[in-house]
Amino acid sequence: MSGIDRRTLLAVGAAAAVLPDVAGAAQRGTRSLAPTPPMGWNSWNSFATTITEAQAIETAGIMAAKLLPAGYDIFTVDIQWYDPDAKSYDYNAKPVPVMDGNGRLLPAPNRFPSSASGAGFAPLAAKVHALGLRFGIHVMRGIPRLAVERNLPVPGTSYHARDIADVTSVCSWNPDMYGVDMRKPGAQAYYDSVFAQYARWGVDFVKVDDMSRPYDAHAPEIEAVALAIKRSGRPMILSLSPGETPVIRADHVRRHAEMWRIADDFWDEWPQLAAQFTRFENWSPYIGGGRWPDGDMLPLGRLALGARDSRFTPDEQRTLMTLWSIVRSPLIMGGDLRHLDAATLALLTNPEVIAVNQASSDNRPHILEDGTRLWSATAPGGGQYVALFNTSAKPRRVALPLDRIGLRGTVRVRDLWARTALADMWDAVAQDLPPHGASLLRVVQRR
Repeated sequence: MSGIDRRTLLAVGAAAAVLPDVAGAAQRGTRSLAPTPPMGWNSWNSFATTITEAQAIETAGIMAAKLLPAGYDIFTVDIQWYDPDAKSYDYNAKPVPVMDGNGRLLPAPNRFPSSASGAGFAPLAAKVHALGLRFGIHVMRGIPRLAVERNLPVPGTSYHARDIADVTSVCSWNPDMYGVDMRKPGAQAYYDSVFAQYARWGVDFVKVDDMSRPYDAHAPEIEAVALAIKRSGRPMILSLSPGETPVIRADHVRRHAEMWRIADDFWDEWPQLAAQFTRFENWSPYIGGGRWPDGDMLPLGRLALGARDSRFTPDEQRTLMTLWSIVRSPLIMGGDLRHLDAATLALLTNPEVIAVNQASSDNRPHILEDGTRLWSATAPGGGQYVALFNTSAKPRRVALPLDRIGLRGTVRVRDLWARTALADMWDAVAQDLPPHGASLLRVVQRR
């Protein structure tokens, strides 16, 4: 999406065109690759390991037509695009990935025909770019185990895979890779060569998995990937996965990545959504400045290889989108866009809700009463955003006293989901909410 289009989007309900996070980055003398929370689509929730080139092109076309106008512009192919025999949410015990002669993973040609003859993802990336989208891929930390077994050379060096691999550093849930021992000569050169290849393909976004846990053990590889991206010469947003990233490592992760997971894989179950409230509260001091705690993909619409629709109720779906918006989590849709229904599309593309995610600041929780969650944020051009949540199993009235957000007396109130004005309120902002329900409001002092 062009800068003009995005500013137009963010201007809904806002008077300021310059986002606070951009200003903050400028003061530090840096230019963030993600001045606002990234928005896009990822294949995991709907395709697992199985997406093909034809499915990707079809989905990207739908995304460009239906979600790009609302700001969703990052199209990401998730895990095991290099495995010719990938089948589902389970991983083959001894995969035989497609690689080049230097142990760098390549798209499986039986699934991505345009990648043949060493083209890699460049042809698919070009088609995605032609739609006005950015192209992303998922990769695992480390070096392929098969590259170590074959002891393939590290390009540009005299070293080989066995010289740099740490065969004791393995992912507990995926059999593809060994870790890279960053103390060894040739280790950084390997990562540099991998990301140089991604740059040649035209990759804009890289989700690196098996990174954030255990964090300290993997910190050298986090730094190595960040350096390799810098050396590649192509801007690439770095997303670290999975969580739970430890809050005590916030300073480190903010230096090296644009977004990082705060939890393990998030799916459409209320207990998982309820648990995210506390995690986002803990991460609230670190929201912004081009760096984004990530609640994971949005499991909405058709999921799980077409097996079912989201198990979240309509009220829980609104709660999900309200929470991700008020805490400025990246908005990455996970459902199958080929089955995108009108209700899910409306949920994803409400411009006044997206403006909260993209342009609010000073996002903060207010912890006042069991069974409720309360957040507020500063709205561009004046006023406050207020998110009210009923996390209990019964209907209840949820209220936030005005003095908690620096207001008093009477305020004008706008319901951002309904996109309509409500009656003035005084002393507190309050709404009657259903079980697991939410309200997202803009509140302005009545003069």
